[in-house]
Amino acid sequence: MQRIILVYGAIAGTIEMVLLVTVMLFGVHGGTLGMVLGYLSMLIALSLVFAGVKKYRDEHLGGVIGLGRAFLVGLGIAGIAALFYVLGWEIYMWATDYTFAQRYVEVAMNAQREKGASPAELAALHKQLQDFVDLYANPLARMAMTLSEIAPVALIVPLLSALLLSRPSFMPPRK
Repeated sequence: MQRIILVYGAIAGTIEMVLLVTVMLFGVHGGTLGMVLGYLSMLIALSLVFAGVKKYRDEHLGGVIGLGRAFLVGLGIAGIAALFYVLGWEIYMWATDYTFAQRYVEVAMNAQREKGASPAELAALHKQLQDFVDLYANPLARMAMTLSEIAPVALIVPLLSALLLSRPSFMPPRK
């Protein structure tokens, strides 16, 4: 079980790291497109949770797995992938000289200027964004924020995988 968790988690995490860095290198630093691409990349990478739980069920348990065990295996795979995600983000931050937060502020401020925000609204937004920049400079806070991005997906995918694969009639093993 540990081998499957480590292997599938590392593969999922590597896929997530590559997709994350690819999206960022194409200049997508937020907004709706960034959010959609980010969560889509998480779903693609975490599809390995389903594959890993199925492999464990079929090859090690004879095609039958309980809901709890399936969820724990999936959670283990997703947990490893989430650690890779945080590590990938920290590597990206280091490689770009920790400029993400400042670029994020610039993009957000420009978007509000284009929408015609008043000087008072811009000042309030700048204060709020500066608080974010200050918090984001703390590595532990930044890592916690990064982990919180992938956490919902890393909980939902194992749960759905466990619900489906705990039914022996769902995708039975090939004989």
